[in-house]
Amino acid sequence: MFNTENRFDPTYRSVDEEVGLQRFMLGVYGYMAGGLAMTGAVGYAAAASGLYAAIAGTPLFWVVILAPLAVVLLLGSAVGSMSSVAAQVTFWIYAALNGLSLSAIFIVYTGASIVGTFFAAGATFAVMSVVGYVTRIDLTRFGPLLLMGLVGIIIADLVNFFLKSSSMQFAVSLIAIALFVGLTAFDTQRIKAMYRDRADLGMAKNAIMGALSLYLDFLNLFMLFLQFAGNRRRR
Repeated sequence: MFNTENRFDPTYRSVDEEVGLQRFMLGVYGYMAGGLAMTGAVGYAAAASGLYAAIAGTPLFWVVILAPLAVVLLLGSAVGSMSSVAAQVTFWIYAALNGLSLSAIFIVYTGASIVGTFFAAGATFAVMSVVGYVTRIDLTRFGPLLLMGLVGIIIADLVNFFLKSSSMQFAVSLIAIALFVGLTAFDTQRIKAMYRDRADLGMAKNAIMGALSLYLDFLNLFMLFLQFAGNRRRR
């Protein structure tokens, strides 16, 4: 006989829903991977061409640093009124601007170090994203704690900008790695919920916003790993 008990389980999904969710998550990861590829390509090109070196030390440097923040705030606040195409274009612009702002890593660190760190961060991200996808534990209870941790990291970084304490920077970086490891699982579960709970926004825009969250989780993990394990070029 057909078992109807599972239909009263809030985690139950029909076959069609499960297939739809898998396609949605593939779209999320696809946008995320595309964004990372865009960031890497622009960053490498800006470093290799001398564009970053030409901008560094000029007022344009601060425009390059602050522009990604402005674009991501625009995307987060106005995505509901944007078309899907406009949201996609804004996401690609953000990824490109991030590449330009982070192109210094190709000047400071060796290529082998960047590649090795990328795969280490990728493996960590993949494990935690799978955990977030398959776990039945409700991770939303940790949302306020993760948010407070993120705010605390930002404040500590600002304080250490003036103190310039290497020991404080080391401690903050360790805490930040733990935070973004947790955020990867949390955001993956939250993005799964978006498939059912935010259908009004549209699947394409949901996928873009989900990709943006995971893109930021991965990028922060990568940069933190690079600070710890990256080999600097000899001057």
